[in-house]
Amino acid sequence: MEYTFHSPHWLWALLILVPMVGWYLYRTFKGGATLQLSTLDGLKRAPRTWRYYLRHLPFVLRCLAVALMIVALARPRTSEHNTNTSTEGIDIVLALDISGSMLARDFKPDRLEAAKQMAGEFIADRAGDRIGLTVFAGEAFTQSPLTTDYATLQTLLARLRSGIIEDGTAIGNGLATAINRLRESEAKSKVVILLTDGVNNRGQIAPLMAAEIARETGIRVYTIGVGTRGEAPYPAYDMFGKLTFIKQPVEIDEKTLEKIAEQTGGRYFRATNNEALRAIYEEINQLEKSKVEVLEYTTYHEKFMPLLLLALLLLVVEILLAKLLFNRLP
Repeated sequence: MEYTFHSPHWLWALLILVPMVGWYLYRTFKGGATLQLSTLDGLKRAPRTWRYYLRHLPFVLRCLAVALMIVALARPRTSEHNTNTSTEGIDIVLALDISGSMLARDFKPDRLEAAKQMAGEFIADRAGDRIGLTVFAGEAFTQSPLTTDYATLQTLLARLRSGIIEDGTAIGNGLATAINRLRESEAKSKVVILLTDGVNNRGQIAPLMAAEIARETGIRVYTIGVGTRGEAPYPAYDMFGKLTFIKQPVEIDEKTLEKIAEQTGGRYFRATNNEALRAIYEEINQLEKSKVEVLEYTTYHEKFMPLLLLALLLLVVEILLAKLLFNRLP
């Protein structure tokens, strides 16, 4: 809360108190009526009552009343600054491939951990949006429904591991599960970010059929193909149970991912390393910004009326004191 004056130039009128005080002092010590006495010895020995000590009180009250009226003319007021924020949030579901091939080491430390890290950065940069998380391999399930509890969402994302469900790459099922999370959404913008590193080889729903469902329900799908070009080191265990890495060709069904994105009004991206994946998430973050409208206004509360009432009260008291208690000869 801030204290201000609507017409602060009126405060210059307070200078009128200077000649008022000057005139009063002059009148007190030099002017006024005179009474000739033969001697003042008796008056000097006379006891001084409370009237003597308070004889200047009426003038003090008058000065205070004038000062209060001048301040009231300057219209003192308090102000409150208020802000109304209207956010048109976006509902986003991250559909993440956690199949065994996501453990390939062409990303650091591997594709899955890199994807989790970049997704976590993406979540941290959102504000006001509901975000959900679905995962898929040979099957698909929801890791988190739509939520604004980003801390819990980050925890659930960090706990993801490959191998917790049957292996394979069911892109259609993964997309359909994400769409299901958005089916009842009333948000104006609904988005799925689907990340995979393979070719659809499992599941009951074809990827393009899921894309058609997304298009009909007004869901935009951004697809990300993860993997270097050529060959990548995939983890494997030899006959002695020792972890080794085997170079295998990187196979991503880019045509299908492109069609899914095109069919739903989204875009397809190819990430060949950590930096490229981070850049893709940043670009999607810019493409899908929430609409935020901020209305700022100030409320003023006038405070001059109590000052005027107090000034009038002081004038009344001054008049009563002057006429009843401190009545003086003209």
